[in-house]
Amino acid sequence: MVLSHFGWTPKTRNDFKIDKQTRSTVKQDLQFPPSDAPETSLRQAQAHVHEWITGVGVRYFNELTNLAILTEEVGELARIMARRYGEQSEKPSDADKDLGDEMADVLWVLMALANQCGIDLTSAFHANMKKKSDRDSLRHKHNPKLS
Repeated sequence: MVLSHFGWTPKTRNDFKIDKQTRSTVKQDLQFPPSDAPETSLRQAQAHVHEWITGVGVRYFNELTNLAILTEEVGELARIMARRYGEQSEKPSDADKDLGDEMADVLWVLMALANQCGIDLTSAFHANMKKKSDRDSLRHKHNPKLS
């Protein structure tokens, strides 16, 4: 979790407890810097991944290979997160790693898997948000660990 956009960067594990005002600011004011990148829906992104795989990449790897690749990409993301924001020191070779690029690698392989399995991530995302909202509408508000 990087909140440096809001003037707060965690230094220790205890720094991850943010006050209610900061939490409210994050919830209300989450904005991203201007970008030249076009707005892309999940459905459009899945189509772009499919077009790339079938055009440039020739074909999809099988599902188990892509699952292994997804695990590898998540591991790369975890390594950077643990060293940049966790208690491990960052290796010089990781200092220039782009966290957004690593997250995009995870998303890309996840979209390839979704395509292979016939999953529309837009529909799945909306159904998942409804499930979480119905199930957790009060749960987190009453969690003393989060206050």
